[in-house]
Amino acid sequence: MSHPFLDTARRVITAEAAALTTLAGHLDARFDAALTVLRDTRGRVIVTGIGKSGHIARKIAATLASTGTPAQFVHPAEASHGDLGMITQADVVLAISNSGEAPELANLVAYTRRFAIPLLGITSVEGSALGRQCDVVLLLPRLGEACGTGVVPSISTTMTLALGDALAIALMEHRAFTPENFRDFHPGGKLGAELSRVSDLMHVGDALPVVQGDVPMAQALKEIGSKGFGVVAVVDEDRRLCGIITNGDIGRHMARLEGARASDVMTPKPRTIAPDALAEKALGEMNANKITCLFVVDPGAPDQLAGLIHIHDCLRVGLG
Repeated sequence: MSHPFLDTARRVITAEAAALTTLAGHLDARFDAALTVLRDTRGRVIVTGIGKSGHIARKIAATLASTGTPAQFVHPAEASHGDLGMITQADVVLAISNSGEAPELANLVAYTRRFAIPLLGITSVEGSALGRQCDVVLLLPRLGEACGTGVVPSISTTMTLALGDALAIALMEHRAFTPENFRDFHPGGKLGAELSRVSDLMHVGDALPVVQGDVPMAQALKEIGSKGFGVVAVVDEDRRLCGIITNGDIGRHMARLEGARASDVMTPKPRTIAPDALAEKALGEMNANKITCLFVVDPGAPDQLAGLIHIHDCLRVGLG
């Protein structure tokens, strides 16, 4: 059976994948030069382009901004009507045009030359109007487009998008940008949940179930019941975590609860987690050990009780 649509899809994807392999081998020392300019800028990366290149430019700006490099998209046509004022001499401009001849870029390019603003370009024609003006040109190999007629931006836009990702991730790695840093820029949705820290979700202060080791078990039982976590932390006079009492501990010691103190029933050296750990890690610890909560201790102050995170806290924000 013939599958003409499926055949076309595979041809397009195969062509674009092959183009990316070619692009990777095509990169040279100019990539390092561009990274040096981007790394050393005191301001923002202004990304610009028109048409399909403009759409790719918006995505590159967004990726840079979300990975620790301040960036924004400026539309070249709007730049000619006042938005040039968004660009300062502390910035660097990254201009995108496959042909390098987009007339809409002319005023913005001239502005960078007038005020000595570094100009980087992504184009497939080094000798183009854009290529000749750039301080550093990142050249795309000229491979045509997936449509076969050269009129539908496809291979060229895919390569440009990948090159933008390469720039952003190289900068991110140079800055040792961590998942925790990434979370600061992505507090919402599933990604924000996955990058939440324990300190974002943990219970603190009066919400914590806490007793000292020398209190009668009757008081410990009251604390467990009033706080609703099914567990209580047993601490010393300096609020260092000595152990925990769970409903399971109570069941195992039922016969000798009368007259017992919290320290007689507690499980010493319980599992804990640091406040700056990812909540995803806390959830993994709880699942692996078949427990419903972890007490939080600050590694900077050994065994000092800081909070409690419950499995429901993780589920509530969308983890699991």
